[in-house]
Amino acid sequence: MTSETVIIGGGVIGLAIAIELKLRGTRVTVLCRDFQAAATHAAAGMLAPDAENIPNGAMRSLCWRSRALYPDWTRKLEELTSLNTGYRPCGILAPVFEESREIGEQGGRGAGKKEELLTFAPLPLCPSASEESPAYWLDKQAIHQYQSGLGAEVVGGWWYPEDAQVDNKALAHVLWTAAESVGVELKDGITVEAFLQQQGQVVGVQTNAGVIRAAHYVLASGAWSNELLPLPVLPRKGQMLSVRIPEFVLELPLKRILFGQDIYIVPRRDRLIIGATSEDVGFTPNNTPQGIQTLLQAAIRLYPQLKHYPIQELWWGFRPATPDELPILGTSHCQNLTLATGHYRNGILLTPVTAALIADLILEQKSDPLLANFHYSRFQSKPSTSTPMLTHSANFSNGHHITPLPTDTINRVSTDSPLIIAGKTFQSRLMTGTGKYRSIEEMQQSVAASDCQIVTVAVRRVQTKAPGHEGLAEALDWTKIWMLPNTAGCQTAEEAVRVARLGREMAKLLGQEDNNFVKLEVIPDLKYLLPDPIGTLQAAEQLVKEGFAVLPYINADPMLAKRLEDVGCATVMPLASPIGSGQGLKTTANIQIIIENAGVPVVVDAGIGSPSEAAQAMELGADVLLINSAIALSPNPAAMARAMNLATVAGRLAYLAGRMPIKDYASPSSPLTGTITS
Repeated sequence: MTSETVIIGGGVIGLAIAIELKLRGTRVTVLCRDFQAAATHAAAGMLAPDAENIPNGAMRSLCWRSRALYPDWTRKLEELTSLNTGYRPCGILAPVFEESREIGEQGGRGAGKKEELLTFAPLPLCPSASEESPAYWLDKQAIHQYQSGLGAEVVGGWWYPEDAQVDNKALAHVLWTAAESVGVELKDGITVEAFLQQQGQVVGVQTNAGVIRAAHYVLASGAWSNELLPLPVLPRKGQMLSVRIPEFVLELPLKRILFGQDIYIVPRRDRLIIGATSEDVGFTPNNTPQGIQTLLQAAIRLYPQLKHYPIQELWWGFRPATPDELPILGTSHCQNLTLATGHYRNGILLTPVTAALIADLILEQKSDPLLANFHYSRFQSKPSTSTPMLTHSANFSNGHHITPLPTDTINRVSTDSPLIIAGKTFQSRLMTGTGKYRSIEEMQQSVAASDCQIVTVAVRRVQTKAPGHEGLAEALDWTKIWMLPNTAGCQTAEEAVRVARLGREMAKLLGQEDNNFVKLEVIPDLKYLLPDPIGTLQAAEQLVKEGFAVLPYINADPMLAKRLEDVGCATVMPLASPIGSGQGLKTTANIQIIIENAGVPVVVDAGIGSPSEAAQAMELGADVLLINSAIALSPNPAAMARAMNLATVAGRLAYLAGRMPIKDYASPSSPLTGTITS
C-alpha cells in the first residue's frame, strides 16, 4: 500500500527509515533541522554490543540482531551510491587494568576462576557472550602480543571478535546520498515546531516553513524529541577529539579498537578518534578544557604513545538519552504517529534494525515482539495506591475531621450558573496548583479538600522532575480533575509557546485527549515575578491561532485584559498582588474595571493569602480564583484548602445576593415601634 510519510529528523535513524519505506513503495519526506548537528556526527561508529556489556536482555537481543544486519545493509547502500561506508568487522579489544582485574576476570566481562582462564580460550559465562556472540579472555602476555603499545598497567583484557565498526560520518553521507537517489524528498533547515492534532490523529506539523501534512508521521529527532512531545528524552553531551598519526609513522600503529574504562580509541586511516564524555548539561555547546583533559589522560594511560601525536580536531554532540538508556520505539498516543528516538549510545548500531522494524510496523502493522520492551508507555507509572486520591473531605494531620458543607443547602439559596471556560463546564470556582508543597501526600490531600476541578501544573518542572515534582503526573486522578498546564519559567513568548505545546501533549498522554487549555505565563522579571505584557500578548496571539484555550496571567491592566479578550483568550487572569507574596488584594480598583468590561471569565490569580481575601475577591464579581501558595505554605495545607473552598463559595453567594447599602449614619437593627413602654 502506498502512503505518504513525513519523518521528523535527518540523522541516520530518520534517513534509514526513509530509505526502507521508499524502497517498499512509500512516498517519503524527511524534515531535518540541521544535518550537521545530528548525533551521528558525534559518534565513533563502534558496533559494540558485546564490548558495551549491555545488561538488558531485550536491548542486547536488539543490538545483536542489528549488528548481524550490518554486512548486507551496508553492501546495499554502497551499491546504491558507489560510496564506502567504512564498515569493518574488526572485533574490539577491551583492556583491563590491575585494579579492575578481579572484576574483569570474575564478573565484569567474564566469569569463572582465575586458574580456569586460558589464553584465547572462549568463556561462555561472559555476561555479554553467547553461542551467537563469543568472547575471549587474553592474559597479560597475550594481549600485549596481540596489540603492541598498550600501557604497562594493562594486565589482560577481553577480545570480542564479532563486534565491528563503521565510519559514522561516511555512513551519514552515504545515507543522505542513498535517500536522494531513491527519491526521498529531503528538506534540510526545516524546524518542526509542533504537531497539529485532532481526535487522536496528527493532521500536520507546524514548521518554520509553514504547515506540512501527511498520512503518517515518524518522530526520529533524537535529543530534540522532547521539544515536540513530553517524552523523557534529554540531551547527553559527548565531547570527542582526534589525534593525527605523524607522517614519519609508516604503518598504522593501532590496529584494533580499544574499549577501555570510560574511554575508547578508534583507529581510522591517518588518525585516532578518542571519546567520549557523557555530560548531563542540556544543550550547552562547545568543548571544555576539563572534558578534553579527562579524555586525554584516560587515552594516554591506555595507549601511551598517542601523547606525542598532534591534536587534529575537537568536537561535541548530543546523544538522546532516556532514564533507562533504552530507545523509544513503536506506536504513540496518536494512531498515525510512530516513535523512533532515544537511542543514546547505540544509534549507529541500531540503525538497520530500527529501520526494518519501523517500516514493518507502519506498512504491515506488524509489531515485532521485541518492540514491546521499548514502548513509550514504560515511563508512565500507575497511580500510587499507597496514598489514594481523596475526593471529599481531607485527612487532617492534627487528627480533626471536617465534614464538607452540604452542597444541596448552598444550591437551594443560590441562583448561580455553572462556570464555563472555552465551552467546558465546571461546578467549582476554585482552581489550585501543585507547587511548594512539602510532600506529594500533602498536595493530594489539599487538592481533595479544596473540591476543585481544575489543577494547574508547571510543564517544565514535571518534565525535568524538579524537586517536589517527581511522580506528580501520576499522583492525581486525571479522570476527575482537569489539568491546566502552565508555562511557568518561560521568559519569552517563544519559550512559552514551545512549552504550551508540550503541555498539551502531556495532557493527552494522561488521557485528556481534548485538553487544549494552557495557563500562559511570560515572566522575564525574576525578582518581582511580574508578567511581561508584550510577550504575553504575542504568545497569546500565536497560541490562539494554534487552537489553544489560553488563560493568560497578567498585571491588573484593564487595557491589556481587553486586548487579550479581543485576540481570543478564554479568560483573563489579573494578579491580586505579586505571586507568592500573600499580600492580598492590592489591585482592587483595576480588577473591578476588568470585571465590569470583561466578556470572558475573570480569574483572580496570585497574592491571595487568606480565606477572607479570597471571599473579598469573589465579592468583587470575580468568576474564579486560583490559589496555590496560601494553601501549600500553610502549616495545615488540607485545612487551608477547605477554608479557601468555603470562602470562595461564600464570596460568590455574597456577590449574587448583593451587599447592603453603605450609609453615613447608624440604623438600628431592632424596630422602634411596638416596644414595651412603662
